[in-house]
Amino acid sequence: MIARAANAAGAAAGPHGGQPVVAAGRPAGEAAAAVILVHGRGATAESMLDLAAALERPDLAYLAPQAAADTRYPRSWYPQSFMAPLAANEPGLSSALGVLAGLVERLAAAGVPPARTVLLGFSQGACLALELAARQPRRYGGLIGFSGGLIGPPGTPRDGLGPAGAPGADPPEGPLAGTPVFLGCSDRDPHVPKARVDETAEALARLGARVTERIYPGMGHTVVADEIAVARAMLALLAPDAGIDAGIDRPPAG
Repeated sequence: MIARAANAAGAAAGPHGGQPVVAAGRPAGEAAAAVILVHGRGATAESMLDLAAALERPDLAYLAPQAAADTRYPRSWYPQSFMAPLAANEPGLSSALGVLAGLVERLAAAGVPPARTVLLGFSQGACLALELAARQPRRYGGLIGFSGGLIGPPGTPRDGLGPAGAPGADPPEGPLAGTPVFLGCSDRDPHVPKARVDETAEALARLGARVTERIYPGMGHTVVADEIAVARAMLALLAPDAGIDAGIDRPPAG
């Protein structure tokens, strides 16, 4: 997939403000939907374009922000584990969330509203994408978290959670308004405990998302073909293409 330069990461404060953003696919003003690709610790924005190519949707717009690269943030969005106390990951955490929020707004200004924008991340990037949606819940085009979960130590309060529903039931009315979510992770990921993925699925469902969670035995900290297939299916539902069935529910219109 051919990359092109985009503007820096807006006016976000902190270490990640002003960092470059790589664009690919169609310009936002010409695309039916957009995907924000968020890299993991030690990776690069350019590396996420390989993942974009695997999605096989060059008709969509892609934006991939770059984390800072200095002593404390060596191409990472925050310095400690995603389950560390929140203060231990500042100011990088707030700065990174500001970058993502700014890209959502940039796409909206270009004609792609949040309801047609997918937040997709791997590892640290997955944690950020999911956390932004939990902190700024609204109808998104989709959330895709490859090997990640919500940020903070166990017991971190999540404002706005509705009542827990029965397994398999429709999500309650909530600010995520039926946003389709996919969470994929290994059962023995060395960085992301399965319990946190489960907790994330429950929290997002209680915010009104339609969550699909898949735990892969022995997968490790990576992305596998089945996860890519689910991501393609989500994009096909959001912006119809050939139509790929990966066993996820079609989200309601609106």
